[in-house]
Amino acid sequence: MSDDNTPADSKLTSSKRRWAAEGKFLTGRIARPETERLPPGQHLVKNWPVLDLGQQPAISMESWRLDVGGLVETPLSLSWADFQAIEQSTKVSDIHCVTTWSRYDNRWKGVSTRDLLDLAMPKPQAGYVMLTSYDGYTTNLPLADFAAEDAILVTSWEGLPLTPDHGGPMRLVVPHLYFWKSAKWLRRIELIPDDEAGFWEKNGYHMYGDPWREQRYSDD
Repeated sequence: MSDDNTPADSKLTSSKRRWAAEGKFLTGRIARPETERLPPGQHLVKNWPVLDLGQQPAISMESWRLDVGGLVETPLSLSWADFQAIEQSTKVSDIHCVTTWSRYDNRWKGVSTRDLLDLAMPKPQAGYVMLTSYDGYTTNLPLADFAAEDAILVTSWEGLPLTPDHGGPMRLVVPHLYFWKSAKWLRRIELIPDDEAGFWEKNGYHMYGDPWREQRYSDD
């Protein structure tokens, strides 16, 4: 983590730890994204449920920064103006939350993770990414997944600025993994050589999180 913040415990976090221990929602079925749009154990919603660790950080545009560091040739510390000056992309994707809801055809605008990585230039030793949010939340994923074609650092959803309850002013969206990997209120992106567990991964959730293989919880 890049700071000393520790995410606050809440009724939701306690419940999700219990779900992991109990294996709640698991169906034992494997699906193929090439032939099935809805992963096992998921149900469709039309709204966008709000889930967090019980606190939403207040972030002003004047103080907002995104740092990209670790195993990169060019470390970045971007202001909001800097971030907006990067080429903007639009993408449409589905999202799948480990709490069993999915939402189709979300329209995003922001900076492609590939465009950001082109600026930072990952070193050959970089294999994974650790994400740190303004509320102290952390999560991990392989660099290859962070750099997926449809992964995007989102500032707009459905044509409107991303609201704070959904991670605004900017969050990550990696559609092919469970949505806890798509960190809200993103503050730092650190490229690292080996995989390390983030907040939920230390609390019983899977290190990778593939919805179609129903990787909700740790195998340990």
